[in-house]
Amino acid sequence: MKESEKRLERKLHNEVKKLGGWSIKMLSTHITGLPDRMCLFPDGRIMFCEIKTTGEKPTKIQRAVHRKLRRLGFKVLVIDRTAQIKKALAPYA
Repeated sequence: MKESEKRLERKLHNEVKKLGGWSIKMLSTHITGLPDRMCLFPDGRIMFCEIKTTGEKPTKIQRAVHRKLRRLGFKVLVIDRTAQIKKALAPYA
């Protein structure tokens, strides 16, 4: 079943909130390729999430930004299914 980016993003936001975290929409007119969401959790933990419609992949510039964030030590996930949200948030529960 194909899930829309908008629906998945809403689910992620709600699940992060349930865990006592904050899911911030990343809007930037200066840096192209930033992940869609920055998820902040208790104890100073941070995760970045790129949300895609089921089956879609990040663009070349998005992949480059993801690599840069990972090299800095941040967790960056690409999510295109509801099941991935539960799995991604399990370490923060």
